[in-house]
Amino acid sequence: MAGLAAPGPWGDRRRRRIGLLGGSFNPAHPGHRHVALRALRTLRLDQVWLLVSPGNPLKPRAGMAPFAERLASATAIGDGVRVIATGIEAAIGERYSARTLERLSRLFPCTRFVWIIGADNLWQLPRWRQWQDLARRTPIAVLPRPGWTRKALQGAAASRLRRTRRGPAALLERPGSGWALIPAPEHPASATALRQAAARNGAPAVAGEPILATMLP
Repeated sequence: MAGLAAPGPWGDRRRRRIGLLGGSFNPAHPGHRHVALRALRTLRLDQVWLLVSPGNPLKPRAGMAPFAERLASATAIGDGVRVIATGIEAAIGERYSARTLERLSRLFPCTRFVWIIGADNLWQLPRWRQWQDLARRTPIAVLPRPGWTRKALQGAAASRLRRTRRGPAALLERPGSGWALIPAPEHPASATALRQAAARNGAPAVAGEPILATMLP
């Protein structure tokens, strides 16, 4: 896997296809792993970067674990080669997805990025700052989420972006943006449920087992 090192804040000019899965990872869990692997395979990506947010503007600070702890949690579900946890958002001083993508596009000008979200985030996409700029510049891969998939496909963002919806196979084969629903089972894991269970048991939330090399394409 030469040439597939973790991203540095200085950038590079390697040609590749990278999926960006952003989140608080509070903690990371098997659902994140499931989404990363499904996107990696379906879209034939070189890597998926788990972008650990330094502070999600849409989430309260109460109950948010320290950044280093969340980064370690995301690192534990990656393999360090094809699925990589990174704190690059903190390194470049960004918290908003549209601005992060703008910076990454400048730092990695030869990389084709695709933004990976769950159906719950497709539903709330209109709450994101400059979300239409993000959708105009970057392909978006949407993964099913329990209780959200059908609702999201009938929501405001899906309606506004209906003319740019693609099939998964075409999402990265055409220039420009667009979005696609990636067929996948709905994984039940939830960071909120993990935190609640940990609070009841008086133990730290557990991220789950690391990715096995045999699970990767």
